[in-house]
Amino acid sequence: MSGAEKVRELRERLDEVLASLPPKLRQEALSHISYANEMGNSRSNERLEFLGDAVLHLCVGSILFDAYPDASEGDLTRMRAHLVSGSALSALALRGGLGRHLKLGRGEASSGGRSKPRVLAGAFEALVGALYVHKGFQECMKFVREAVFPEGELTVPVDSKTLLQELVQEEGGSVEYTVVEVSGPDHMPRYTVACLVNGREVSRGQGGSKKEAEEDAAKGFLASREAL
Repeated sequence: MSGAEKVRELRERLDEVLASLPPKLRQEALSHISYANEMGNSRSNERLEFLGDAVLHLCVGSILFDAYPDASEGDLTRMRAHLVSGSALSALALRGGLGRHLKLGRGEASSGGRSKPRVLAGAFEALVGALYVHKGFQECMKFVREAVFPEGELTVPVDSKTLLQELVQEEGGSVEYTVVEVSGPDHMPRYTVACLVNGREVSRGQGGSKKEAEEDAAKGFLASREAL
């Protein structure tokens, strides 16, 4: 299936889910807090977003658990974190055209709210929450398989740098890497790199290139987080 076909299929599936919801529940799922505040008598999608976040974690975790029988708890956690990250969910919502359905306050709409990652990710979670309320867990599992794992694709990028970047960005932080030492002969250098989260050094890594050393540093910090 081509990329364009996948986008079209995702849009059709999202539209089907929205059409299947009772009108009141659909309106709640699509109502951003800015719209609810402006209208005064409308519920925002924040409660459904909370529920959908939990359902997504369970659905994706269950799928990964079955797909990767030899993966460690840490590996499964990192893969799930990638798949349910704000950037991943907002990308799904954007490709699925969810933004065009959203009910936004005038200020939010005029400032580009229909394409803001945080708004889109929250709306996707709210949609899953609404589907769970209306049709239950099995329908949510079916939808998540189709939306998050199209054609049964279970290839998940698990490099530590990408995962750390997404985890920190989810918390509104930043990640930087800086070379602190280069040793060895010119034809075989050995790089030592420091990983800084929000400006604070959290780990160091080594490798035959800056890229390898950065990956090693990110992996070391993720491992230390798992040990907590």
